Amino acid sequence: MAKLYFYYASMNAGKSATLLQADFNYRERGMETMLFTAAIDDRYALGRISSRIGLEAEAFPFDVATDLRGEVESELARRPLACVLVDEAQFLTRDQVFQLASICDDLGIPVLAYGLRTDFRAELFEGSAHLLALADALVEIKAICECGAKATMNLRTDAMGRAVREGAQTEIGGNDRYVALCRRHFMERMRNG
Repeated sequence: MAKLYFYYASMNAGKSATLLQADFNYRERGMETMLFTAAIDDRYALGRISSRIGLEAEAFPFDVATDLRGEVESELARRPLACVLVDEAQFLTRDQVFQLASICDDLGIPVLAYGLRTDFRAELFEGSAHLLALADALVEIKAICECGAKATMNLRTDAMGRAVREGAQTEIGGNDRYVALCRRHFMERMRNG
């Protein structure tokens, strides 16, 4: 039985690099894959998965209107697929997570989804909430806080490095806007700036 996996972590844990390594492993064995990434994250280029360590690959961009199962079925008409990999999975909708589950259950293709668990306010993203509910396997990828403890939280900062407490849930950025912290230091920075 094909499974739905959710690999989650804070910022800077290597989620994209881990996805690209999994993709390489499939392709090295002669197996076809299909990659998706969120269209909203176009820091590098639309439809491009890039890691901070220099790995990158082309991917199909998705937004809230994308029918992921339909896209996979269209691709299956052209070539066999051994695995579907999704980067920035926190930006999936509820319906898209259900589509990913149906890709596993009905089409027999494993799906590996990678994303953030929570936003800068410690609230679940829609995609992450439904992946946590539906995934067959939950895998935490570890990041490190400035204190050396496991980082589980994403602190959004302003240009002066102060904690941002309000704003839209989604604001694309990297090390210039977000800091991965353990819960204790996240709470401390949220209280004190």
